[in-house]
Amino acid sequence: MNYQTLEPSIDLNTLIKCYWTLENPKEEINEKQTIVPDGCMEMIFHYGDLYRQHTGNGNSIIQPRCFVIGQLTRPLTIEPTGETGIFSVRFHPNGFLPFATIPIKQMENTAVSLEELFGKDGGQIEQQILRANSNADRIKLIEEFLLSRLTDSETVDRIVKSTVDTILTANGQLSVEELSKQTNINRRQLERKFSLAIGLSPKQLSKTIRLQATLNMLLNKKFTSLTALAYENDYYDQAHFIKDFKELTGSTPKEFYGSNLEMSSLFYGTA
Repeated sequence: MNYQTLEPSIDLNTLIKCYWTLENPKEEINEKQTIVPDGCMEMIFHYGDLYRQHTGNGNSIIQPRCFVIGQLTRPLTIEPTGETGIFSVRFHPNGFLPFATIPIKQMENTAVSLEELFGKDGGQIEQQILRANSNADRIKLIEEFLLSRLTDSETVDRIVKSTVDTILTANGQLSVEELSKQTNINRRQLERKFSLAIGLSPKQLSKTIRLQATLNMLLNKKFTSLTALAYENDYYDQAHFIKDFKELTGSTPKEFYGSNLEMSSLFYGTA
C-alpha cells in the first residue's frame, strides 16, 4: 500500500489542507474501511477501480468515479472493488465554500459528482485528472481549475475563520457559549454562519475536532488508559466519551482500537 500527502501551493493553502494519494494493488487484502468525520470536505478522484459505499441494512452503492463528499456527521463505511488508485483534495473546514455551487449543508454525508457541481467544466477536469500520469500533473491541473473558479477568496466570513481557528487550537474543548463570547456574536448568529460556510454547527465541528485529537493520541499511543484518554480530552466522564466516540466512529473506543484505527487514519486526517 502506498499512501502519501502533498502540500498545496501558497495560493490555495488557506483553503486546501493537503492533497493525498492512495494506491493499493488488487492482490492485497481489500477490506471494509471506516471513514471517521474530520470536519473537512474532500474532492475525490478514483483513477483506479471504484469503491462500494455501505449504506446500512445490508445495502450498498457504488460511489461516483469523481466527486466531492460533504461534511460527515457519522462514520462512512467503504470497500474497494479492485485495484485502488485515489487522488484527493482535502479542504480546510471552511475551505470548500468559495467553490460551492449548491448549499454546503445540502451535501452532508453525500457524494456529489463533479458534473453536478460544475457542469461541463466538472466533466473536463475529471477526465484531465484521470488521464494524468503523475501526482505533480494532477496537482497542477486541479490548482489551475480551482484558481480559475476562485473569484473571491474572502467568501468565508472572518468570524467563521477565526472561530474555526479557535476550535482547532483548543482541540474542540470549548463550549459554544465560550466560542460565542470570544467572537462577541450571539450563538444563533454563529450557528447560522457556520451552517452556511461549513455545513456543521460550531458544536458539531468541536465534537469532531475533539474526537480527532483523541484518535491522534490513540494512534500514537499517547495514553495510559481509555479513562485517562477521556479526561485528557476534556470529556465530562467515560459515558460521554463512549457516546461521542460511538456516534462518530460506529464503535466503542475499545472496539475501534487496533488495525481499524491505522487503516482509517489514512482517510480522516490524523495521518
